[in-house]
Amino acid sequence: MRPSQQMQSFGVVQQGTPILNQLAEPFDLPAERATAQAVIGKLFAAAEQIGRAHTFAKGMGLAAPQIGIPRAAALVRPLTAGAEPIILLNPKITVISDETDERYEGCLSFFDVRGMVPRPLRMDVTSTALDGVITTATYEFGLARLVAHEIDHLDGLLYTDRMRPDVHPIPVEEYRQTGHAWAYEQ
Repeated sequence: MRPSQQMQSFGVVQQGTPILNQLAEPFDLPAERATAQAVIGKLFAAAEQIGRAHTFAKGMGLAAPQIGIPRAAALVRPLTAGAEPIILLNPKITVISDETDERYEGCLSFFDVRGMVPRPLRMDVTSTALDGVITTATYEFGLARLVAHEIDHLDGLLYTDRMRPDVHPIPVEEYRQTGHAWAYEQ
């Protein structure tokens, strides 16, 4: 079974499905608290199932549209052992660093390839809590990359939309960094 077929068997929507190219609908919080909690629960359940089948050395993220829910919610599981999962509701990138790097990324919605994607090394993101309070968090390096990737999904973008025009995804069989975390000099 190809990696993308495996992800599809777990309920992950695959590239070419219209929901992946649509803007996700924001939550009206706290009024839609129960709805948001239900979506978060579905994200955690899907991530759990996917995580049992595949090891993610760089961390893992999943956006609601990837499981067929057109709402502005995403889950990011950082690489750092013991780190709490990051729940993003109605996230918006408010500040990005001028400093960027380009690394390979994968996507559960087309898991047979990896693509070289430029991303900022640091960014500030606002997100809405279930009680309606808006918070800001700063993400750096690999975690910034993971969060930006998931926010792109909520904006109807795939990482291929961020790749330079002269760069193309490579088959996962040619990708040589599986099982290795992104390394950054800090």
